[in-house]
Formats: sequence, structure tokens, C-alpha cells
Amino acid sequence: MHSEPKRGRWFRFVARCLLAAVALYLLLLIPEPASPPPKGADKQAFLWQRDAFWAALEKEFQQARLTGCNGLAAPVADSLNEIQRQLDVLAATNLPPGATVFGSLETNFFLLAPRVAACPERLPDYLQAFARMRSLVKRQSEHWPMDSPETRDRLYRSLYGGRAGIEAAMLQSPPEKLSPLLEGDLESSATPSASVHGVAMHSGDILISRGGAATSALIARGNDFPGNFSHVALVHVEEWTKNVSVIEAHIESGVGVRPIEAYLQETKLRIMLLRLRSDLPALLADPMLPHKAAAQALSAAQARHIPYDFAMDHADPAKQFCSEVASAAYRTQGVTLWMGLSHLSTPGVTAWLSALGVRHFETQEPSDLEYDPQLRVVAEWCDPDTLFKDHADNAVIDVMLEAAERGEKLDYNLWLLPMTRLAKAYSVVLNWCGKVGPVPEGMSSATALRVKRLSAGHAAIKARLIERAEQFRAEKGYTPPYWELVRMARVSR
Repeated sequence: MHSEPKRGRWFRFVARCLLAAVALYLLLLIPEPASPPPKGADKQAFLWQRDAFWAALEKEFQQARLTGCNGLAAPVADSLNEIQRQLDVLAATNLPPGATVFGSLETNFFLLAPRVAACPERLPDYLQAFARMRSLVKRQSEHWPMDSPETRDRLYRSLYGGRAGIEAAMLQSPPEKLSPLLEGDLESSATPSASVHGVAMHSGDILISRGGAATSALIARGNDFPGNFSHVALVHVEEWTKNVSVIEAHIESGVGVRPIEAYLQETKLRIMLLRLRSDLPALLADPMLPHKAAAQALSAAQARHIPYDFAMDHADPAKQFCSEVASAAYRTQGVTLWMGLSHLSTPGVTAWLSALGVRHFETQEPSDLEYDPQLRVVAEWCDPDTLFKDHADNAVIDVMLEAAERGEKLDYNLWLLPMTRLAKAYSVVLNWCGKVGPVPEGMSSATALRVKRLSAGHAAIKARLIERAEQFRAEKGYTPPYWELVRMARVSR
């Protein structure tokens, strides 16, 4: 007689629970309020506008392959000699960024690439010429106004453009012909050091690198001057033990410290080592200044939790993104890095980065640190496999950003928002306990879903791009150059 009322109460309880779950789901389904359209840096984004020239270079490469190394010996030697002659001019005097020799050197460097690609025996000479050009252009820039658009264009064209030339040749060379280490300037330093992968790494050195995620590609390419790097880390070498640590900011956990071995075990498509010039007045007064900057960053990271700065506000050290770790540390020692700030101006780039939480569009981007005349390039590491992956990732994100410039939004799946908000709440609890949750600290649920959408879209296009690249390689017998990868990415999208 009493079973029926109990069963009724149980059904009512279940119904209430289901109703509450539906109400909670609908409540959590309410989207975040739309942000106003972001105002970018209002600068002029760089454009090569040389598609016909790139196509001509590929035809030149095809002809060079038919000619062979014996027939190319004299032309390659003549080109290298002419480049060295122009570099001798740079070494002998100070020139403004608009001097004609820079444009001529740029063109000659590009013209040599297809011949070296067809005759990889000359690749070491080409790499050496690039290293010398980079060093001399950076030394010339020590006398240039860093707030000048002409200065920025010239540094980018020479350093980024020169690297594009050598990498086009490297990707056509047999892997056994390539060394993963490209040496740069032998800049002296008085700070503690240790050997890492054949290079003396000093305390206070700066590592810029490129990760393998879609967001890494977006950080590297989402700039008025699209670059090759997405992450910055500051090196600390302990004076007595010679233990090498890196201080860096990660989206998932904020600023932290870890051994160099752990840093190198992560996916790195390329790494560059930068060092402050020893002849800077601040270093002449205190040669241990870089070590003090690294020690300050190490101490700050160990003393308190420093959250990741998604807004990219380089002027506020309370939260720090990766570039800010290095700049904030050196700022405490009176040195201002990024003499030329990065600018994000185009509507598509600013809209997408704003959707990921960025609020400052005149800031410090990893790629642009290479152009700071206060820093020397000491070494660079890459290998053929990761180099091609880097190029493929770049091509895909470049094409996705073309769609962004046409007005395509970086959106997310609204129906996943309630579950992501629950994951965010769980992450907050873990953050209180000093742990890392599924949704990074400081990242909204909607932003987490946008990152997921970006990654999935990038992966899908890249998979189709790789298939087309393999077909291209099988049909033509060589690796598709970058402009071909971009074309394939457009078709794949």
C-alpha cells in the first residue's frame, strides 16, 4: 500500500533533477557578451607583392636542376663573389636603411637560392653568406632610428627574407647535407655559461622558438611583419653548478622555471639564441647585468605565482606573457628590449587575436626580438623535418588569416559551452590548489572553445595540404617551395 507513494516521490525527484539539469544547461548556454570591434595598432602591414618573382625563381630552379652542378659552378661562384663584395661595402661604412646596396643584396640573395637548391654542395657557402649578411645588417641598424618604417622594412626584408632564401635551398637538399646548427656571431659574455648542443649558453641569453601548435603558428604569423617564432624564454646558468634553467611563461600555468633539458624535449620547430651586445654602455658598466636580469626573473618566478597575460600588456608585470618575462627582467636592470615594438594592425588579425583574449596590439612579439639591434644572433637550430612542418603550418595559418581578412570570424560551438564552463569551474578549483586544469587560468570558456576550433581547422587543412605536397614531390621530384604550399593550402581549405 505504501510502495505507490514512494515510487511517485522518486519519479518527482528524478523529474526535478532533470528539470534542474536542463535549466542549468540553458543557463550555461548563455553566450558571453560580444566585445566591441578591436582597434589595431593602425600601422601598415608589410606585403612582399612579388608573386611573379617567386614563380620565376621556381622556373629558374627547374632549369638549374637540368643544368646540373657542373654547369652551375661558375654562375654560383660569381653570385657568391658578388654578394661578398656587397657585404664588404656594408662592413666598410655606415649606410642608411634606404641605401641601394641593401635592395641589390636582397635580390642577389634570392636569385642565388634556386641555384644552390639545385647544387647543395654550395649550401654551406650560402649559409655562411647569410650569417655574414645578417650580422652586418644588424650592425648597420645600430645607427638607424628604430621607430622608422624604413628601418623596420629593411631589417625584415634582409633578415626574414634572407632566411626564407636559405630555407628554400635547405628544403631541396638531402638531409645528410644539412647541419641542424647554424652558427651566428661569437658575442662575448662575462656571465656564467654551460655548453648546450655544442653552443656556450650564457646566463641572461634569450631563446626564441617556434612550437608545433596551431596557436604557435598564429602567434608567429599574426603580425604586421609575419615571422618565424612564437615563444620567448630567458636562460639562467647557476654560477657554481653550471645548471642551465629557463624562465618562461606558459598559457597553461603562467611563469615557471625548468631545466633546459625539459625545454628542449618539447616540440620545437626552430630555436634561436640571442645575446645582449657586450659593447652596450650598460654592460660596459656592469658585465654581469644579464646574469642579474636572469637571477631576478628566476627569483620572481619562485617567489610567487605569476599568471599568464592573455591581454599582452607588456607594461604591467603583474601578469606576464612569454616575451614579457625577458623584457620585465631586463627592465629591472635599466635595459629596454624590443626597441621596435610589434604592431598588429589588419582587421582580420586583430579580430582573431582579440577573440583569443589579446587587448594590446602594440606590444612585444617573439619574432620581432630578432630585429632588436641591442641583440646578437649567436646560433640557430633547425632540421629538415621540423623545417618543412614549420613551413606547412605557416602556409595553413596564412591562408586562414586571409579568410579572417575577408571577415570570417573565429567562432566556437555554442552547444559545447555549458560543459566547457563546468570544466572551467573545475579548473578554477585546481588553480586554487596550485594545479593546472583543463581550461587555462585567465582563459574564458568561449576562448578555450575558439582555440579548439582553430586547432581543428588548422589540422584538417594541414592534413590535406600534406597529401598534396607528397603528390607534388612524387610528380616533380622536389619539395614544394613556400608559395606552392600557400597555393595548396588555399585549395585544401
